Amino acid sequence: MSSDVHSNAGGNAGRTMVYVVDDDESMREAVSTLLRSVGLGVETFGSAQEFLAYDMPDVPSCLILDVRLKGQSGLAVQEQIAASQLGLPIVFMTAHGDIAMTVKAMKAGAQDFLAKPFRDQDMLDAVANALANDETRRAACRSVADLRSCYESLTAREREVMAFVAAGLMNKQIAGELNLSEITVKIHRGQAMRKMGARSLADFVLKAEALGIKAPQGMTVARNSRT
Repeated sequence: MSSDVHSNAGGNAGRTMVYVVDDDESMREAVSTLLRSVGLGVETFGSAQEFLAYDMPDVPSCLILDVRLKGQSGLAVQEQIAASQLGLPIVFMTAHGDIAMTVKAMKAGAQDFLAKPFRDQDMLDAVANALANDETRRAACRSVADLRSCYESLTAREREVMAFVAAGLMNKQIAGELNLSEITVKIHRGQAMRKMGARSLADFVLKAEALGIKAPQGMTVARNSRT
């Protein structure tokens, strides 16, 4: 780690992390001290390059980013973060901000935009909101990952049945599509629901939608319903 990078862990060390990127050392220290005073873990960086090269731990995080950095603007860093699909919430701060810059940053997904000098409470509120949003995003990602893992445990037939159920077909209709008996379809559907941890048929369909499961191509029921 470069000498320009300063690490401080507070009471939430290992649970959350706030990154501060500003080429003004006094500002980095002031923001770091403020955040550590409420028990947040903090990493500070003197340049965008140092931050982008940092191996971030997998915990709820946010970035406090100065708009005007030496060598690279904060907006350019925002674009790089978006391209990398990190999903990191960004709180911008600047002493030279204008309306056009603010609008551009917010349209690109910035969490907040604070003009220097800012009130301590405004910064703490912005960071709290950013960390909460990142935790929500991470929870959603974990949920989808768990669903994918459950879906991988389904047999090919169970996946077919799940797709037909998601398309709104009844057991009798699915049986006709797959040339199976209705009782066999019920068994496959029950097994699939159990493996997916679905509490009800509606929950089963919602899980299929979350996974992006599409109706099977060539559904005769769907074709007939349109004729």
